Amino acid sequence: MKTYEGGCHCGAVRFEAEVDLDKVIECDCSHCSKKGFILSAVDKDKFTLHTSEDMLMEYFFNKKAIRHLFCRVCGVQPYAEGVTFPKVMVNVRCLDGVDASSLSPELYHGKDL
Repeated sequence: MKTYEGGCHCGAVRFEAEVDLDKVIECDCSHCSKKGFILSAVDKDKFTLHTSEDMLMEYFFNKKAIRHLFCRVCGVQPYAEGVTFPKVMVNVRCLDGVDASSLSPELYHGKDL
């Protein structure tokens, strides 16, 4: 586990999170696969949003179990929050200094849920 800073493309959304890059997933649901996410599940107490939540828009689909959050300026989704589970799903591609191509994500079958 290591603490990383990250954010959206334009910088309007910034956060820090304690992430384990050895345990990342690539979800095959329609939303995640279309956006190309590589995700890491983080306990909510290991995630800190440094900017105002007013900079975020939210999107729900399917069973509405995940609050998908994206920057209202640039549209990038740096993280999502579990509604029915106590985790924050960090978009690893939004972490500063992390080369996502060096990671080995495990496939998560979200389309089966």
